[in-house]
Formats: sequence, C-alpha cells, structure tokens
Amino acid sequence: MNLIVFGVNHKTAPVEVREKLAIPEELLGDGLRTLQEREPEILEKVILSTCNRMEIYATVSDVDGGVNSLKNFFHGYYEIDYALLDSSIYVKKVEDAVEHLFKVTSSLDSMIVGEPQILGQVKTAYRTAQELGFTGTTLNRLFEQSFNVAKRVRTETGIGKNAVSISFAAVELAKKIFGELDNKTALLIGSGEMVELAAKHLVSHGVKTVLVANRTYDRAVKLATQFNGEAVKFERLHEELNRCDIVISSTDAPHFIVHKDRAYNAILERNNRPMFFIDIAVPRDIEPAVNELDNCYLYDIDDLNTVVLANMAERAKEASKAEEIVKKEVSLFFQRLDHLEVTSTIVGLRKKFEDVRKAELEKTLEKVDGLSEKDRLVIEKMTSAIINKITHTPINNLKKTAKTKHGYDYFKALRDLFDLKD
Repeated sequence: MNLIVFGVNHKTAPVEVREKLAIPEELLGDGLRTLQEREPEILEKVILSTCNRMEIYATVSDVDGGVNSLKNFFHGYYEIDYALLDSSIYVKKVEDAVEHLFKVTSSLDSMIVGEPQILGQVKTAYRTAQELGFTGTTLNRLFEQSFNVAKRVRTETGIGKNAVSISFAAVELAKKIFGELDNKTALLIGSGEMVELAAKHLVSHGVKTVLVANRTYDRAVKLATQFNGEAVKFERLHEELNRCDIVISSTDAPHFIVHKDRAYNAILERNNRPMFFIDIAVPRDIEPAVNELDNCYLYDIDDLNTVVLANMAERAKEASKAEEIVKKEVSLFFQRLDHLEVTSTIVGLRKKFEDVRKAELEKTLEKVDGLSEKDRLVIEKMTSAIINKITHTPINNLKKTAKTKHGYDYFKALRDLFDLKD
C-alpha cells in the first residue's frame, strides 16, 4: 500500500504560512479536481484543511514520485515557493501515515488535545472526496477505520472530559454549582471573544436566557442577537442582577463594576438562590469580597487557569492511554489489510484461471463428437487438476510474502501481470 500524507500543521508552520495554504470547505472540490488534472499520478486523494492544518492523504504508484507531485501541486496551486514548502512540510508514509490519521481523528495531534471539532472536519473532507470519486479501496478502508478508532478513544479514555479552555472551564464550574443549566439566566458584561465563547458554551448546555450589558449599547444589541437574548443598558446593570444565575464579566474598566453590596442586594432579592460570578477581566471587574457572601461563588482568571492546568494534566494522562489504542489499531489495520489483499488476490487469480479453463474446455468439447458424460467428467476433472497445480505455488508464495515488507509489491505485481481488478 503506497500511502502518503503530505502537509503542514501548527507544529511545523506559523499561521502566516498555514493561511496561505488553507482551502475553504466549499472549495475542497475545486482543489481535488485541480490536483487530479495537474498530477494524475496521485491515484486516490483527500484534502483536509482546518485552521491548524492542511494535509493531503493520497495513494500513489511510486512514493518518491508522489511526494514530488504533491510538492509541485502546492507550489503551483498556492503560488508558494519551494524553499518555504521545504521548511514547513512533513511527509508520512505507509504505517506512519496510518498512525498519523488515527491520531488526527482522535484529536491527539490537535493544538488542544481532546478537542471534538477535528473529527467532524475529517469526516467532511473524506465525504467530499468520496462523493466526487477521488477515493478508492485503500482510502475508504483507512478513513472509515480512523472514525472507528476515534470513537474507541472517546469511549475508552477521558481525553475529552476535562475542559482545557477558559470559557469552557467556566461552564464546567457552573454545572458543578447548579447541576444542570436548563432554564438558567446568564448576564454577559462586555463583548469580548472570551465572553462570547463562554456564552456559546452556556447556551449549548441549556442556558435559556442571555442578557448582555456593554458601555456601547449597539455592541450589546449585536451580541445579544446572536443568542436570541436581551440587551441591557449599562446604567441599569445592577437592577438586572437579581434576574441572573450566572454573571460573566470581561471589560477593560479600571475599577470594579460589580461590588459586594450590589451582589448582596441581588442575593436577597433572589431569596438566597445561588449566583455564580466569572470574572475574566484584568484588572478585575468584580470585587473579590463578593465571594464572602453566602450563596455567591466568584472565580477570577487565575482560578480558571488553575482549573485548566489541572485538566490539561488529566488529559495528558488520558492521551497516553489513547496513544496505546492507536498503536494497536495501526497494527490491526495492517493485519486486516494484508488478509484482505491476500484473500482478494487469491480469489481473483483463481477466478481468472477458472474462467480461462471453462472457456477453453467448452470450445474443445464442442469439437469432439461421441463423448459420454463420464468422459466429459474425466476431462473436466483433469483440467481442474491442472489449474490447481499451476496456482498452488504462486498462492502459497503469496501467503508467505504477505507477512513481509514486500507484500504489497508482490500483490501489485501479480494483479498487474494477470490484470486482476479490485
């Protein structure tokens, strides 16, 4: 199996290089068609393009020639010079290529280990190539198995269970305080990226109502619209506190926005129902003394970072378990592949000889008169015996060679010699 992976990722190339090589999802088909036109010796192909990687998975008749073809494609399609490519690309072949894909789909090769998005991105890349007819037996088997490996990693390890982003850590802490977040109300103070990400996570975990307060009211309206929420004028911020179960604040204010006395009034109006405050601003937006109030839980950026670091350590432990799963799955993949190659080649070889035998036997018997049914049966058995003796040695050698590193070359030579189709 002449399989290669050719690409760049966040480990080998800075963002200014990766962005030059990126292909939007809607243009994946164009990229595949261009690759087919310019480099026809690339037999099967899948293009995977995300913010952190651009990779081509391909089967080729010749590995070194295939690598050169892909380098030429990158050079021509992206108008990027060879020197920059050479300093950024990596090439993985056969076993290393299989292991690489299994790690990618399992999120072991991601910038944030365990992140779930990459599996969907790989599936999209594969389905696009498959629907356009650019995959065949090898890549179909490989990618389908990679999805099974990713599922096994998710099921058998805790690699995705611990939050390793500030925004998601905030959501996990909120769930520990409230249990479920269904029907909760969240107040966002500010409109920065971290506030927006936290809001997305909260809504995806059941938060029903989102209020947004910002010194610039138009910004509050814009962010609130994203979550079908409600914009709050900044001067009315404290009047709305009693409605809120969760408060997330990230502004550039030089002083506290939420003070202890305001939080105290809110908790009284809520009949002591708990409130969760997340302060991810520097300088801080929420007075630390708020945490002294009963049923008020305040976490700042350092608290969240502590949670993230602890969770990253836990993910690292789980990643080592996942690595072992991947190694075993790579070995199993090649065992299955070897078995399939041997079986299909043997079946194809026998069918080829059997078809020739039957055709020639029929032509011969038509020319001979007076043969009894017994005579015909004797001739039938004799020709079958000849075929069995002729194929015995090559089939045995095929089985033996399958276990060596030259097995694929042997299969390919035999298939080419006898024009055996998949």
